Amino acid sequence: MGLHEHKYALTVQWTGNRGEGTSSYRGYSRDHDIAIPGLPVLKGSADPTFHGDRERYNPEQLLLAALAQCHMLSYLHVAVKHGVVVTDYRDDATGELVLNRDGSGQFQSVTLHPRVTVADPGQAELAASLHHEANQVCFIARSVNFPVGHDPVTVVA
Repeated sequence: MGLHEHKYALTVQWTGNRGEGTSSYRGYSRDHDIAIPGLPVLKGSADPTFHGDRERYNPEQLLLAALAQCHMLSYLHVAVKHGVVVTDYRDDATGELVLNRDGSGQFQSVTLHPRVTVADPGQAELAASLHHEANQVCFIARSVNFPVGHDPVTVVA
């Protein structure tokens, strides 16, 4: 068991019953609400490929977002530890999901593409090297069973 335990809770409420429940595959909506006390409700659905609403977030997008967020927050933490001043950070993350013949599927990989701007030109090389350390402390990356790669770009302000 870890040094400290942190517990998280939320409610997922299916809102897609069109009056017939799940009486047929196309007879119900995949819409749902994700509620976390004190935060706005997050409107979710399935990927449009799986009969979801493209105007709502799907679980695959949210997993990719969680990985990108976690890496960014871990990177900023590691940058502070090493005295690197980051002035901007953007990540155009990508992920690949594969479907199996039995209808199941899984993420095969995720690649983060962080573009980090640092204040000091002399720290650009150090800043680029910190992605590895950030990956080692990212809670989400440490929790998934597929590779999370990094293709970083470091620029100087």
